[in-house]
Amino acid sequence: MSVVQLDQLVREVHDDLLADPRGPRVVERVSRYARAHVDWREFAFFDPAAYTRNLVYKDELFEMILLCWDVGQVTPIHNHQGQRCWMGVLDGRVEETLYAFPDPRSSPPTAKNSKQHARGAVAFITDEIALHRIAQVGSARAVSLHLYSRPIPRCSVYDPTTGAIAERQLAYHSVRGVRLESTTSAS
Repeated sequence: MSVVQLDQLVREVHDDLLADPRGPRVVERVSRYARAHVDWREFAFFDPAAYTRNLVYKDELFEMILLCWDVGQVTPIHNHQGQRCWMGVLDGRVEETLYAFPDPRSSPPTAKNSKQHARGAVAFITDEIALHRIAQVGSARAVSLHLYSRPIPRCSVYDPTTGAIAERQLAYHSVRGVRLESTTSAS
């Protein structure tokens, strides 16, 4: 594998988050990487049945995951378990829809706004901002790079009709470019 630039991004993000957990330079670094490099393709695995979560790097400080989206694929509405999340678009387009947290009496989450992101764009979210859902848009596949300020082993997903909340265990489809046998998606 020849992922020199991606591994450089991992080192830079690690140093940034070690110096300041708020990651003030992460957006700039991910955007620069997304616009200029394609070595991430060695980690890109698609599945026609569901978007895939492909682990690039993980330690106690953060995890970096490549999400690969076939046409029409979408996440459930979900949270980030209190962690910061940066999403950089590497290829194609995705739409991020933000949702207000639902009333605890099981009312559905309410959409606040949506924004489409193309290659080089970087979005940021925390649970204090909103819940969100990501969807592939357009006629071409999409790939996005997700950084979580601490690894997220599970998240809460919200039913868009009832507001019912379920805990979802997160899994990877591949680790450092090697496919795994069995997985499920969520965020």
